[in-house]
Amino acid sequence: MLLIILFANLFVAVLKMVIGTLIKSTSLTADGFHSLSDGASNIVGLIGIWLASKPIDSDHPYGHKKFETLAGMFIGALLVLVGVKVIAGAFYKLSNPTVPTITIESIIAIFITLGINIFVCKLEYMEGKKLCSQILVSDSMHTKSDIFVSIGVIITLVGIKLGLPSIIDPLASFVVAGFILHAAYEIFKETGSVLVDKAVVDAERVKIIVSEFEEVKDAHNIRSRGREDDMYIDLHIMIDSHMSIENCHSLSHDIEKKLKKELGDNVQVILHLEPYKE
Repeated sequence: MLLIILFANLFVAVLKMVIGTLIKSTSLTADGFHSLSDGASNIVGLIGIWLASKPIDSDHPYGHKKFETLAGMFIGALLVLVGVKVIAGAFYKLSNPTVPTITIESIIAIFITLGINIFVCKLEYMEGKKLCSQILVSDSMHTKSDIFVSIGVIITLVGIKLGLPSIIDPLASFVVAGFILHAAYEIFKETGSVLVDKAVVDAERVKIIVSEFEEVKDAHNIRSRGREDDMYIDLHIMIDSHMSIENCHSLSHDIEKKLKKELGDNVQVILHLEPYKE
């Protein structure tokens, strides 16, 4: 999947940068660098998914899922570098203005790349949700920002063709940079929440689920961490102090099955049993 998306992004990036250079458009060239970053993120994604797919071992008893999260962080850092480069290019263009040479062919080519981006974005997002892959979903968000950037470039080039001042071109590059940096922020926000063990499910929701069992008198100290496809929940439940070990064991399994049914099969539950007294 990522290999197909990689080749599509590289094709789009090269086409945009070539056309941008030929017509002397910084906004289109900047958009090409943005698309190139899509290709680079695909390579990082391939490495991240390969590492994350490794089985549990003695050194990694919780698995290797966070390698995928780390790959996402790297993609965010890469986007920041690209955004800074685009801003620097826009400032240079303001100091050395040139009027882009706009042709119908160039606009048609941009529409073609836009169509490819839309296809790639939808395909990647659907596969990401299907496979519960954080990096595919994040990368599709990155590609989605590229779609809006390309639309902005088309509007800019058409505007110049209709007689608007050429300063709109470097100004559009600043807008492109804004989209790139915003995509980086979204990636940092999503991956960072996993690395700092942000709660992934509302504690009250967990309490409501486990309270459906008559044996459970109370639930507290409810914590969760991880991601949707690799979630960990631990909690304390209070039960009748006279329950047998066998019944407690059976109850624990029933609660775990219920949580998996409600929250997903990838949930791992740790229960701490406490005696309840009136």
